[in-house]
Amino acid sequence: MGINSVAVVADLGESFGNYTIGDDAALLGLVTSSNIACGFHAGDPRIMDRTVADCVERGIELGAHPGYPDLVGFGRRLIEATEEEIRTDVLYQLGALDAFARVHGGTISHVAPHGRMGSIAQTDAKHARAITDAIAAYNTDYIVICQRGLLAEESRKRGLEVGYVFLADRGYGDDGMPVPRSHEGGLIHDPELIGRRCVQVVQEGTVRSVNGNVVPLGHDADILLLHGDHPSVLANGTALRAELDKADIRVAGLRDVLAEKARKTEAALAR
Repeated sequence: MGINSVAVVADLGESFGNYTIGDDAALLGLVTSSNIACGFHAGDPRIMDRTVADCVERGIELGAHPGYPDLVGFGRRLIEATEEEIRTDVLYQLGALDAFARVHGGTISHVAPHGRMGSIAQTDAKHARAITDAIAAYNTDYIVICQRGLLAEESRKRGLEVGYVFLADRGYGDDGMPVPRSHEGGLIHDPELIGRRCVQVVQEGTVRSVNGNVVPLGHDADILLLHGDHPSVLANGTALRAELDKADIRVAGLRDVLAEKARKTEAALAR
């Protein structure tokens, strides 16, 4: 696929009150972009405020990470909700994070739906419509981070740019999509393997599945995701950055990556 640059993002701000999840301060030294919890599946106003301020200070792209109202299940359970409930829940979370971004002189770059909400939106039309209706109504400049599927299709219908994500620490099936966390190999614990897989995805557009087969991802890897609650997230991120550097793959913000991709596309069409 010939992409020479990629963004690196982590889920941040997922602590709540007195409970700490992940080491956000350390992760900020490894990423170019952030997916910040908006208070529904994780996070709270104080956490959001601090996380946004830290990202702005470090020059890290701000991203909204809306999810189901499910603190107990961390947003990884399916919540039966109407299309209107999903739409307004996402809109509410976008507005909340944007308030902190404005106060700290930052701008939200992208939206990455969290957990079960994000995964089901790849195949469920109700979720895909509701999420993209909320984003398009609030700000059409926001990039939607997703995988191939209905969420990407509905985003483009509404004039929203798409950034394709590869889940760096998750196992993939023969269909080129992540397998459930409960599946054998669903969560990868080898940092060096995570780094090598990401280089393969960026350079070749393929991934070795949990069944041992090399399969096409089906889209470019514009951004690589590290889950902030992974027990080895710092080791994963360090190994990932080392492998990208070794392969001479430039790490940049998502907007820069997509701009480079657009320039290459235009140049190819002009030949």
